[in-house]
Amino acid sequence: MNTEPTAPLSTSPDNAEGVSLHVAPEQAGMRLDKALAMLAGEISRARLQQVIREGGVSLNGAIAGDPSRKVAAGDVLTLIMPAARPPAPLGQSIPLEVVYEDDALIVINKPAGLVVHPAGGHEDGTLVNALIAHCGDSLSGIGGVRRPGIVHRLDKDTSGLLVVAKTDKAHQGLAKQFADHGRTGPLERAYLALVWGTPRRPHGTIEAALERSHRNREKMAVVAEGRGREAITHFTVLERYPPLLRGQEETEALASLIECRLETGRTHQIRVHMSHLGHPLLGDQLYGSGYMTKASRLPDGARDALAALGRQALHATVLGFAHPVTEAEMYFEAPPPADFANLQAELAAL
Repeated sequence: MNTEPTAPLSTSPDNAEGVSLHVAPEQAGMRLDKALAMLAGEISRARLQQVIREGGVSLNGAIAGDPSRKVAAGDVLTLIMPAARPPAPLGQSIPLEVVYEDDALIVINKPAGLVVHPAGGHEDGTLVNALIAHCGDSLSGIGGVRRPGIVHRLDKDTSGLLVVAKTDKAHQGLAKQFADHGRTGPLERAYLALVWGTPRRPHGTIEAALERSHRNREKMAVVAEGRGREAITHFTVLERYPPLLRGQEETEALASLIECRLETGRTHQIRVHMSHLGHPLLGDQLYGSGYMTKASRLPDGARDALAALGRQALHATVLGFAHPVTEAEMYFEAPPPADFANLQAELAAL
């Protein structure tokens, strides 16, 4: 029997009669939602469960409201997909640097100062508001709502690359990769950070679990083994300032340029881990406030550049992943913005 829709599935009210799908012998005995997910193709199982409960699926002509109901070979399922609801946040015309875009996803080079998602204190003016305006009708409806699918985030004051899903299928595929942290796939995330001092080793791994600080709920904290969530950061020292030249005696570095590669993606992970190592990020007032007096040791140019930065010196410079639809390996690289680059240049002149 035919196991594919005879017409493209539509979320338009014009599709009021629905699409008929036939249960094949290999799907006999399956749950309704699982069989329907196999037949419907690009609609997530979670979304289909919602549609079933709302009365949008008929089994042999009768409404089937239970996603766990079993199906039999030869059953005819009729699926009526409701139109995606308008987004709750309003679209706002906010300039975006689009690195890549297709029907399934969009890659943005986020500027520092832009919040990713509406939340308390930031109800609008966010990346989500900007994407709703930019993508318009190309957002197909994630979870039944016409909105962009956020699968990872950058702090407000961290710049760099971010991928966002435009369809339900892309959202599911990307979310799975980020949940796996790239351990079995091509997911790759690298950041550039300017830190105080320099680590003793040129490269290493920080394995320290994190949880919300009990003393300050705005902060994350390293906790003892057995608590918190696993967090792993790999780091490499790229440059030290001033540089240690051949034949020179070992001298203390004021600052260093570090590349951090994430094996997990926890809130504030790099900022907390580098502070835990004793090398907090320049400009990080939340995790590096105890190092602010070090700025007085910088020459005027570097001190002015740090003041102009006004944020943690962190930039998401590399992002790689498998395209959730085509499975092609995608790789993007973005240099640091001008404020970061200016501070780096001033430090390199030490």
